[in-house]
Amino acid sequence: MIYKDGEAWRQSASKRVVLFGMSGLGKTYLASMLRDAGEWFHYSVDYRIGTRYMGEYIADNFKREAMKVPFLRELLLSDSVYIASNITFDNLAPLSTYLGKPGNPSRGGLPFDEYCLRQNQHRRAEIAALLDTPYFMHRARDIYGLANFVCDSGGSICEVVDPDNPEDPVLTALSHDLLLVWIKGSEAHTAELVRRFDRAPKPMYYQPEFLERAWIGYRVEKGANEDEVNPDDFIRWTYARALAHRQPRYEAMARRGVTVTAEEVAGVKSPADFTDLIARAIDRTIQNRET
Repeated sequence: MIYKDGEAWRQSASKRVVLFGMSGLGKTYLASMLRDAGEWFHYSVDYRIGTRYMGEYIADNFKREAMKVPFLRELLLSDSVYIASNITFDNLAPLSTYLGKPGNPSRGGLPFDEYCLRQNQHRRAEIAALLDTPYFMHRARDIYGLANFVCDSGGSICEVVDPDNPEDPVLTALSHDLLLVWIKGSEAHTAELVRRFDRAPKPMYYQPEFLERAWIGYRVEKGANEDEVNPDDFIRWTYARALAHRQPRYEAMARRGVTVTAEEVAGVKSPADFTDLIARAIDRTIQNRET
């Protein structure tokens, strides 16, 4: 850890953290709260992915669909209209829509090969965006005079790193300059995330080996060919398994930093509360490692 104890964190003029964990447990809530208070720079990895690294893929997909409409086709060919995604920190729908879901095209599904291509694009983009973190940390200080920095990582960070490798390039780069903070959910949180996802399933990134096992396992269980798969049913079936797959990977990542619970995060209402939360987590981690 880059802070030797909780008091060193409290006294530091440059507080720098990477928040990670399952989507829906408070990463973006904390990052937005800190940013809005005016003394923290908020770096959103998902926003960086959707603009810098996958923005062209997303816009081209819009154009591909628009070209199917004769009226829009004429306007596009004459450069009379401009099509782009309006992705924001709070609305990442253009990115998730581009990732899509595999399965029956008549149900909005993608051929599995195309789906895997987009998954691989996301993997490369996420690694690049994570490695951009130190650049934005220095940019925040140089341009905006903000020494406090929060990296709001995506839920899939654990899928693009090797948490058991002490020389993993992404985790090494992050932990060199920032404190890794795992927001850990309980079984009740996991159950609620599954229920929420079941109501409104959305595309997400999966580790290639996990995705391949899930794709085969689902089709065997359902007795379905690739073009018969219900896309929404597949990602619902896969989601809870993905959370279970990610949990030990998050836990391994947390050995490089500290852990806070989603319940603790829910009690944070100000930057001062956040400072107290992380100070307690640092001291708790040090104590646990000494015993």
